[in-house]
Amino acid sequence: MPDTVRQLDPRRWKALIFIALAQLMVVLDATIVNIALPSAQADLGISDGNRQWVITAYALAFGGLLLFGGRVADLWGRKRAFLIGLVGFAIASALGGIANNTGMLLGARALQGIFGALLAPAALSLLAVLFTEAKERAKAFGIFGAIAGGGAAIGLFLGGVLTEYLDWRWTFFVNIPFAAVAAAGAIFVIREPAGSRNPSKLDIPGVILASLGLVSLVYGFTRAESDGWGAGITVGLFVAAVVLLAAFVTVESRVKSPLLPLRVVLDRNRGGVYLALGLAVIGMFGLFLFLTYYLQVVKGYTPVTTGLAFLPMVAGMITGSTQIGARLMTRVPARLLMGPGFLVASIGLLILTQLSAGSSYPGLILPGLVLMGLGMGTAFMPAMSLATHGVQARDAGVASAMVNTSQQVGGAIGTALLNTVAASATTAYATSHVASATTPASVQALKLNAMMHGTSTAIWWAFGILLLSSAIAFTLVNAGRQGGAQAGSGDGEAALEDAIPVMAH
Repeated sequence: MPDTVRQLDPRRWKALIFIALAQLMVVLDATIVNIALPSAQADLGISDGNRQWVITAYALAFGGLLLFGGRVADLWGRKRAFLIGLVGFAIASALGGIANNTGMLLGARALQGIFGALLAPAALSLLAVLFTEAKERAKAFGIFGAIAGGGAAIGLFLGGVLTEYLDWRWTFFVNIPFAAVAAAGAIFVIREPAGSRNPSKLDIPGVILASLGLVSLVYGFTRAESDGWGAGITVGLFVAAVVLLAAFVTVESRVKSPLLPLRVVLDRNRGGVYLALGLAVIGMFGLFLFLTYYLQVVKGYTPVTTGLAFLPMVAGMITGSTQIGARLMTRVPARLLMGPGFLVASIGLLILTQLSAGSSYPGLILPGLVLMGLGMGTAFMPAMSLATHGVQARDAGVASAMVNTSQQVGGAIGTALLNTVAASATTAYATSHVASATTPASVQALKLNAMMHGTSTAIWWAFGILLLSSAIAFTLVNAGRQGGAQAGSGDGEAALEDAIPVMAH
């Protein structure tokens, strides 16, 4: 083992800077465009019916192609996939920035999703194969986890600044310098360990079934939000998703070189991590959605002020990830970080269920955000590390893609599910209190109270989902600490698999 450590890539910490920068760009893009959407809609004359496609086109391409992107990274090499993803994402962003009609903007968003699906798993799998020593891996994943968790909130702030002081188009153009710096750094600094590629042929039936199944699932939740859960197209999409994904599992269990080797997800710890992360993201995206609306509509915050309001949550995530998760990951089992982390985050949501029109930011919203960030940061870092820990080098890309897939699907479910819950609760409240609204002032008060009731109900649901995520982490994740002899079942074999590419290099 000492020989292995001595032969670790001496430039791996510099490589982390550029890997993290690329990850930040992808995560930012999940929320930065949301703030700019009203301005883009007015400028390009996008109809209300097509407005959602600015978000959905990216989500469908990204979520549907993640497994394919992860497998391509294993096949082509992570560095090559990383560079292609960066260049493609930058080109797609430039097209979005110069878009002069709805079709061009939607096409650019879909193209961003395609290259993002290649870039995101390549970035995480590079981290997994570059950092194999336990303590270094903890530090590296602490930084990466903080960026993955806090990037979405930073996107809200950056989107507000760019939209308010420059132009909505800069929410696209800002990706170009990010991509240029990350690509230049990757060319000169990143060196992928030898022997870590998967030379097997691409599983074309698996690609088609997984992509169509995931697209149907993500789009089904999108249509549920707009058309309702009982609508024919919503039910049809969910049925199609179940059939396609069931066929995908059947194919993967029989083909020689599967797109997603079932050993990756059937591992108790990795499966537990994917499930817990997906559920946790439902709660986090629900918070972004409703708190952004509350701060701007009810409190009258500007986009920039709204973004600033989320920064304490980002600070909490960075602290939880780098100062708690990274320091304890090699000392305690992952479940003792993930379980309590999600529990602390749920307490933050519990505080926010008390939101009212007159709630104080420092008295109620701030402590809720800080606890949410601290808990999620503490849980995210060991979860992302464990999801790729001990996986065979040839499967690192697809294991990384599963992390992103669980988060992407969780985000789609969270937006649709909690929006529906809020809308139903708002309508029910308004219906039961409509008799008391007899004056214009009382009608306005009823609308506000109904909206706050809907928001509170949705946050209660998010609180319950995070409790479930915590319970799953405590019960399903049973690996020991990530380092040394206690790192969990099969860890000696995993350590050997991690060492092989380094020693070969």
